[in-house]
Amino acid sequence: MASPQDHAYHLLNEYSNGFMVSQVLFAACELGVFDLLAEAPEPLDSAAVVARLGTSSHGTELLLDTCASLKLLKVEVRGGKAFYQNTELSSTYLSRGSPVSQRNMLLYTARTTYRCWGHLAEAVREGKNQYLQAFGVPSEELFSAIYRSEGERLRFTRGLQEVWSVCGRSVLAAFDLSQFPLICDLGGDFFKDPLPEADLYILARILHDWTDDKCSGLLQRIRRTCKP
Repeated sequence: MASPQDHAYHLLNEYSNGFMVSQVLFAACELGVFDLLAEAPEPLDSAAVVARLGTSSHGTELLLDTCASLKLLKVEVRGGKAFYQNTELSSTYLSRGSPVSQRNMLLYTARTTYRCWGHLAEAVREGKNQYLQAFGVPSEELFSAIYRSEGERLRFTRGLQEVWSVCGRSVLAAFDLSQFPLICDLGGDFFKDPLPEADLYILARILHDWTDDKCSGLLQRIRRTCKP
């Protein structure tokens, strides 16, 4: 029977090494491992994956085996060779062809969110975000980091759509919205642009980005515009 110390040490290792799991997931998405296996008519061995992705033999084999250990891939050994295919998880959420793929959100997390979290201690010391250290843009310019290129802007917006493809139906079904004929999912430069008149406003992943004063000002704008 495991002792409390064993359990505590297991948790310590799980927490301290968690970033490695994230990076395996991010790297496999970026390299196109799950897309390749989703499109293949049958399981592929590491040599076939290497040939089609143009990656190193040793690195690819290690990545595939690690993905298999994390239940992101299934592996079958035939004739002394390992053959890989997607699991239900990776087929559903990690291949770009799936209607509920989360690939863009994961790549956004890898390239933006992950880099910010690398400066968490400094953020706590200073009480502000670390965009200057992570991206070289002023901390006050929140979306300069997210929109630092057209590619990153598109990845971010597509990532938000991906999250909504999984969560949207259940969120909307949790409320009786029949009394609201016109609903506005708020976006754009909502601090300056005129707000469209609506019966209900949805603020998804918005308020957490801003100070209390900014949020109060935005909610006041909505209250003035919203139909009674």
